[in-house]
Amino acid sequence: MSLENENQNPDKKSPKKQMNFYWIYAIIGAVLFAMLLFNSGSDGDRISYDQFREKARAGEVLRLVQNGERAMVFLKQSVRDSLAKDKGQDQMFQRIYAGADFWFFIPPGDEYTAEIKQLQDQYHFKHDYEPVNEWGQQIVTWIIFLGILIVVWVLLMRRMGGGSSGGGQIFNIGKSKAQLFEKGKGTNVTFNDVAGLDGAKEELKEIVDFLKNPKKYTDLGAKIPKGALLVGPPGTGKTLLAKAVAGEAQVPFFSLSGSDFVEMFVGVGASRVRDLFKQAKEKAPAIIFIDEIDAIGRARGKNANLGSNDERENTLNQLLTEMDGFGTNSGVIIIAATNRADILDKALMRAGRFDRQIYVDMPDLNERKAILEVHLRPIKADASIDVDFLAKQTPGFSGADIANICNEAALIAARQNKEVVSKQDFLDAVDRIIGGLEKRNKIISPKEKQTIAYHEAGHAMVSWLLEHASPLVKVTIVPRGQSLGAAWYLPEERQITTTEQIFDEMCAALGGRAAEEITFGKISTGALSDLEKVTKQAYAMVSVYGLNKRIGNRSYYDSSGDSAFTKPYSEETARVIDEEVSKIIESAYERAKDLLTKNKDLLNRLAKTLLEKEVIFKEDLEEVLGHRQFDAAEELASNPLPTENLIIETPAAETQSAEEQESKE
Repeated sequence: MSLENENQNPDKKSPKKQMNFYWIYAIIGAVLFAMLLFNSGSDGDRISYDQFREKARAGEVLRLVQNGERAMVFLKQSVRDSLAKDKGQDQMFQRIYAGADFWFFIPPGDEYTAEIKQLQDQYHFKHDYEPVNEWGQQIVTWIIFLGILIVVWVLLMRRMGGGSSGGGQIFNIGKSKAQLFEKGKGTNVTFNDVAGLDGAKEELKEIVDFLKNPKKYTDLGAKIPKGALLVGPPGTGKTLLAKAVAGEAQVPFFSLSGSDFVEMFVGVGASRVRDLFKQAKEKAPAIIFIDEIDAIGRARGKNANLGSNDERENTLNQLLTEMDGFGTNSGVIIIAATNRADILDKALMRAGRFDRQIYVDMPDLNERKAILEVHLRPIKADASIDVDFLAKQTPGFSGADIANICNEAALIAARQNKEVVSKQDFLDAVDRIIGGLEKRNKIISPKEKQTIAYHEAGHAMVSWLLEHASPLVKVTIVPRGQSLGAAWYLPEERQITTTEQIFDEMCAALGGRAAEEITFGKISTGALSDLEKVTKQAYAMVSVYGLNKRIGNRSYYDSSGDSAFTKPYSEETARVIDEEVSKIIESAYERAKDLLTKNKDLLNRLAKTLLEKEVIFKEDLEEVLGHRQFDAAEELASNPLPTENLIIETPAAETQSAEEQESKE
């Protein structure tokens, strides 16, 4: 904000500067050090009566203070300076050290008293009988010490409670930490700022509308749901929807996280739940939003410490009681968000508590287009940018990913001193987020570079030759992130997947290793991520989706997570699953090798092109391999290209399963 704006808004309070807590430690340390010096310099070292007599006869004693049987000796300044030099002490320390130099016990008997009187008259030092009040000094010292302890305790309790204002006191630790939006003060996000998610917005708008106009619903005998649970993958916009509700609703809106209930003290979580609902009832109608509710809503009875007093379970029990217990919570609606609905307690999910479960899924093509339009508003983008094209280039991206792409594109354009953000900046941003930063200065030997080129060319060729494999967008052998090379695909957006589609994807993933074996006669460790992906797909085919004839129509997947540490099948079935998975993977690998062997000349041409250009696109593949035979007929008619001598498997052969191929052999 400029100075003009600050002068125009004199009522706006400037943020208070917080005192550094370490200054308090420094002050306490200084006081304790001063007390130590004060106490250490009060009496000095103990000497004998004979030693005192020698110092008195040597003319070193300036003053003698007697307190009963005890006497303190103060030396002359010249003697003290001499002693300080011997001990390596400076004059500043001498001024601080103002106590007695020595002390001794006076032996009983009148002859010693008479001798001291004689030494005093002979060597002219002062002899006082004023008693030293040692008890008063100790009392003052203890009072100062206890005062420091009290101050430290108060400061620590305020700091642990979250500050001196609001609920920061130690006695307010059981109070709710919810942020309250009311009296027209909401967030700056509305439903117009939330692109896509039409179904979720419709249900949330209904909840907001009921709180604004309850009579319209109650006249028909309807009851508003008590709670709505937003479920979905991370980054899909669950918290953004809640912010929109806070911005749209003209009722008090309490916002907090599930971790705000968790505290190191026993019973604090349940106390904060009670206080939260008490405040909401007082301001009803109201909305309570709990983000990341899985922090306190996990299923009970699964704690390893069986029989212990679980603070999290106590908090959950109190939440269940407040949501739908013996008491009533009329006019209070709970909205919660989580991406781990499978671990939530069943009692929390039942009707009467979270009546509605709103699933916020990954955006489809049209929703990604709408999200891009929202995030492109503040960006100075080039007029030639095609939003439809960018939406097609980001399949499987969440709303947060798309926002990150737009921001990264603007950063890339700014680093290059551009005035507007171009289409290439967005494509570079997609590559940066998916694969990481390019590392062109990474040292790679020519032999390794050739192996990487054939590996990526194998991926590209197999995916190009198979009907159900994802079409290729770009291939690069420039190191990026943790990978030495990468291939970008544009997967088809589908809701269900067939056996043939999964098998073609596995063949394309194994094409890199197959190309290495065909070309060099040996394989490398570069196919780690490919093997991991293929193994997971094969196990999912056999044991999850029931796509294997030998296992049959059975799924051993447990969505509830109860059998996470046990196998729901016998050892014999486990052996069969391993055998079938091995057959599927090896069958896909042999199929990829067969395709590349038949088209080895084209594989060599593609690898050489990749070595020359380092980055090739779909158009480069069409120059080498010809037009892809499985593209749409109208696209083929609009862009006819020669196919050269490309050998492709027939669709009938492609759809054969692993079991059928084994039986033929």
